[in-house]
Amino acid sequence: MGRFICVLFCLFTLINPAADAKIVTVDQPYSYECLQQDLKKITKKYRKHIEIKSIGTSHMGKEIWGVKLGKGRTNIVLVGAHHGREWLTSALLMNMLESYAEAYQEGKRIGFRSTDILNQVSIWFIPMLNPDGVNIQQRKLKSFPPKFQKQLLLMNEGSKNLKRWKANGVGVDLNRQYPAGWTSLNEEPSNPSYAFYKGEKPFESKEVIALTAFIEEIKPSLAVAYHTAGREIFWNYKNGKHLNRDFMLAKKVARLTGYKLAKPDPNAIGGGFTDWYITTYHKPAMTIEISYLVGETNPPLSVFRNEWRRNKYVGLLLAKEAKKLNQSFHHESRNQ
Repeated sequence: MGRFICVLFCLFTLINPAADAKIVTVDQPYSYECLQQDLKKITKKYRKHIEIKSIGTSHMGKEIWGVKLGKGRTNIVLVGAHHGREWLTSALLMNMLESYAEAYQEGKRIGFRSTDILNQVSIWFIPMLNPDGVNIQQRKLKSFPPKFQKQLLLMNEGSKNLKRWKANGVGVDLNRQYPAGWTSLNEEPSNPSYAFYKGEKPFESKEVIALTAFIEEIKPSLAVAYHTAGREIFWNYKNGKHLNRDFMLAKKVARLTGYKLAKPDPNAIGGGFTDWYITTYHKPAMTIEISYLVGETNPPLSVFRNEWRRNKYVGLLLAKEAKKLNQSFHHESRNQ
């Protein structure tokens, strides 16, 4: 009888997908609470291969999480949700983290790609840089305290609909907070707003302060910021010396994802994370815009499967490219 029950249990676990169910599911808007819960489960399940740390807090006190996967001393960094309405990038990066961690721990492949590169190059995921903005965008105005409702209404041009919210919790657009080209950014809006307000000075927002300090700490070989929308890759900011190097890397990512490769704009204004990273570290960075254009709102959940299929191998590709870059950096250093 005991053997019979054991056989039944084994059969149940084989045919029941819930027995080894995925942790990250994208069947509802991906919230900060979802992120917290999923990170807790992922770090417990893959604790031998994962390191998690808070890189700082948002203006409203939410932890900004960084998660390292791999054992390599070389690093790359992938950042999601600079903007509140772009939380689908958080779901994408968390899905990538879980998929890679599972394959790495079990010695399996992701499709046709090996995860062995993670022994040499670690991937740092920062899935949700702007938890306050995400929280605002996903909720109704009346769910906030009365005093904060008034502030939100003022920043949202009197509209009660928060679906277009890009800024952080105090009305600063995080991707207009970096010093590269900041002075050339439009002065409008001149006050905190749902979008585009660049702040009184660069590095004013707590979220940006946390990220840039973290970048300086880990010194990644390349950096990627995921945004929505438009299915386009922006990869250049006034980096003439390394134009060919960065173009070839971006071209590989474009081929992999099927996204359009943006043409270098000599008059690009800047203010963004990758603009700052390129000019500060003289290493490759790119902004990857997922989803078709949707206007001033979040992409629908229905596009997630397609976007995941396009981006499934991006992290592993970039890790391999980082290894090559690191070897090239060392070679150049020895010859100087």
